[in-house]
Amino acid sequence: MASKKDPTRFLRWFRVLPMLVLVIALAASATLAASPTTLVAQVFYPVKYAEQIEESSVRHGVDPLLVAAVAKCESNWNEAAESGAGAVGLMQVMPTTAAELAERGLVDGAAYDAGDLTDGAVNIEYGCAYLGILQNELSSEDEVICAYNAGLGAVQKWLEEGGSVPENVGYSETKYYFERVKAAYEGYQKSYPNGLTLRAGTE
Repeated sequence: MASKKDPTRFLRWFRVLPMLVLVIALAASATLAASPTTLVAQVFYPVKYAEQIEESSVRHGVDPLLVAAVAKCESNWNEAAESGAGAVGLMQVMPTTAAELAERGLVDGAAYDAGDLTDGAVNIEYGCAYLGILQNELSSEDEVICAYNAGLGAVQKWLEEGGSVPENVGYSETKYYFERVKAAYEGYQKSYPNGLTLRAGTE
């Protein structure tokens, strides 16, 4: 004789299942919060050329975490990226800017060929040098981020007209760029509190 199924048993499991799902979700969230440098950093805040970023950042007096944020937002770590305007590589450096930095002696052109901006290490050196110039010319990190996108002259013009950055940025593209870089910068700060080279592989 076939046994009858107990409908109350099914109802009990039906009530327990959502609780199990909730517990698993909370456990997963706690794991990600406790170890942001494992899954979150690798997926959302990856890093290439960590050692080069650290070295170039020290040389030019810039924050390596900001450099990483710029590289992520400019090219998503694609060495071969090229914009419609002609910017090249990881940090989307303009060839004319790289040539000028080398001519002024701000980058060692013999060690870092300005014509080889698709080389990750070369691109990072020039990108860091440019960030260093902007940092010396401007008074805040926000201004530096906006100037990396819009140009130093544009940001200085907005400031001379009595505006503030980023509130009075004249280009919608730059406003969006600023928000993306700031968000990425915060992500890298949280994911790599002890430095990029301690948490990321190098290439």
